[in-house]
Amino acid sequence: MTIPSPVSDRPLKSDVAERIRRSATSDRPFRYVLRTTAALFGAVIVLFVWSIVKTAWPAITSNGIHLITGRTWIAGSGPYGALPLILDTLSTTAIALIFAVPVGLASAMALQFQVPQRLRGPLASLIELLAAVPSVVYGLWGIAVMVPFFINTLEPFLSHLTGSSWPFNGPQDGFSILLAGMVLSIMILPTIVAVSRDVIATVPIEVVEGALSLGATRGQVFSKVIIPTARTGLLGAIVLGTGRALGETIAVAMVIGSNAQLPHSLFSSGATLASIIAVEFGNSVGSEGSALAALALILMVITGLVNWGARALTRRAAIR
Repeated sequence: MTIPSPVSDRPLKSDVAERIRRSATSDRPFRYVLRTTAALFGAVIVLFVWSIVKTAWPAITSNGIHLITGRTWIAGSGPYGALPLILDTLSTTAIALIFAVPVGLASAMALQFQVPQRLRGPLASLIELLAAVPSVVYGLWGIAVMVPFFINTLEPFLSHLTGSSWPFNGPQDGFSILLAGMVLSIMILPTIVAVSRDVIATVPIEVVEGALSLGATRGQVFSKVIIPTARTGLLGAIVLGTGRALGETIAVAMVIGSNAQLPHSLFSSGATLASIIAVEFGNSVGSEGSALAALALILMVITGLVNWGARALTRRAAIR
């Protein structure tokens, strides 16, 4: 009686190698599709940046550093100094983040842990719907509701509270940098809440319940457990909101006043990089079109720096 060798029941090495070769051959078209798609996407990005730089190059060469440091922007005839526009862009974005980030994170926390289970789905859907509302609707709401509120209530109150000193001095006509920042905060709030809630939901509930059982308050759980665990995702939510605030056009153009001059207070009217492009590009002629393309390039650089800073913070947090 011959006992079969256990080795004979196993696939031979040649069969395994043949299977690996066939698998690699069948995956080859898929790899080609992925590589081609990635190459096309990279080519589109390069072509997009090159077209912006090409259009902006005459303004860059003719104005030089004055394009960034210049304090006066006069449509049509020049000079084209983008410093007021850059300051207004950063100011409105900072105001929006100051209001939206704390409210957004707290709302996401409450939506995940305080709201009853049967209401979480409808409320989450409503928040996502608010994130999809067109910006012109927010601009119309700002003009119809917020401008009268600013003129009649908020601006007189802040001016009286601070004795008409900086930063709450100047004209009180409603259209201002402060109003634009407030409208932006409402616009980016749904994005921050929706993304933050999804990120907080990934924190294991056992970790939260364990901290509560050890006597931690809900505030300590949020600051000591949830934020350290989900900080990368929360930072991503804030960066998404920042990107929308930096690039918002129509809503800001409707409420900021379209005054491309250096701001003297938060009550001053102004113009951001994105809003001035939206307002003037359709009527631009000659050198102004190139100057507006240069503004678009500056806005791209600012947005890129924000993304780079967020990535640096994420890497530093991961190392810690």
